[in-house]
Amino acid sequence: MTIDELFAQAGVDGRRLRRAVALLADGRWWSLADLVRETATSRRTIEALLRELPLEHRGERVRIPADQAKHYNTGTESNISDPVSHLMDIYGDTVARIGELIAKAPRGRHTLDHVAATADTVVRRALLLGERFWLPGARVLCVGDHDLTSLAVRMIHPEAEVAVADIDERILEYLDAQELGVRTFWADLRLGLPPSARGWADLAITDPPYTPEGVGLFVARAAEGLRDRDQGRILLAYGASERTPMLALKVQSALSDLNLLTEAIFPDFNRYHGAEAIGSAADLYVLRPTTKTWPSVASRVDKLATAIYTQGPQSVESARAKEDLPGLAGIEAFAPGLLVGDWPRDLLPKLPRVRLSTWLAKPYAADPDRVAIAVPPGLEAALPRVLLAS
Repeated sequence: MTIDELFAQAGVDGRRLRRAVALLADGRWWSLADLVRETATSRRTIEALLRELPLEHRGERVRIPADQAKHYNTGTESNISDPVSHLMDIYGDTVARIGELIAKAPRGRHTLDHVAATADTVVRRALLLGERFWLPGARVLCVGDHDLTSLAVRMIHPEAEVAVADIDERILEYLDAQELGVRTFWADLRLGLPPSARGWADLAITDPPYTPEGVGLFVARAAEGLRDRDQGRILLAYGASERTPMLALKVQSALSDLNLLTEAIFPDFNRYHGAEAIGSAADLYVLRPTTKTWPSVASRVDKLATAIYTQGPQSVESARAKEDLPGLAGIEAFAPGLLVGDWPRDLLPKLPRVRLSTWLAKPYAADPDRVAIAVPPGLEAALPRVLLAS
């Protein structure tokens, strides 16, 4: 396939390819990862483009030779995805500081779909909050914060209160150690928000696992964290490859199921170190709850699944059938007085049952001698709290 055929195949979405070609022709050396992130285009698409271009190489970096560059420089700069770019020069020191904090932060866990956002992205998120909303006296809840967005918000908007709910104890400890006044809560969102974080915030921001299940759950918990049900907003980072529009549609359907109004989408606003399958980029959604959101949220969290990630034991693909739970043969001999968690319906049908989230959130009314608790794969971090609740 020739370069012209690639452009023709891309149709109206060919601007991203022309942008990549212009970068390769500007004299700089480019790595594949840098091209993916700069153009917000999937790795597969960029690889297909590189195969059709005349390139010179310096190690793993490439560019179009200077004597041919004039034939390819298409000049396709665009800034529609970045409404705060005019402020970035003012906050260069903040970007540098956030970059240092990200470099020293605990390494991401692939089983939690951790991919670090760039320091530039984290600062732009904080700036957008201040440009779009009135932050003095406002409360901002980060629903998961491996990216350290909370620290940027506190640095740029110290007049706002900021809290983080996250499953990763290492991240919470790291945030506390910066002494910027960020409140931290441990939370496995599949089990619920901590009571003190419910109805606390005016704004919530989340960068969840990019599955329909993950986005739906994190956004539902973000909604539960809002105290201002009329004017509150949820900011969501979500990205999909230009090759997989059906996946994006499923995610948007999950948002529609929550009866959320999409006020704005800033395309490719978020950039990442990694996630090249989706162009190392994600859109930023501004979502507004409606009166129908709250019953929809309650319905969703009542039916939520524990498999919400893209990889590891908690991934959607590796979710096991309920009948595959280990140890079922020994439950009757154990003779529990109560079943906690997600057990098969035909197992000891006369025994009382309670959800794991309920068991962790408040004391059980009765006092059974023996309790059988089903802890799904990937919920190992909740085990100390399960024991305390028991």
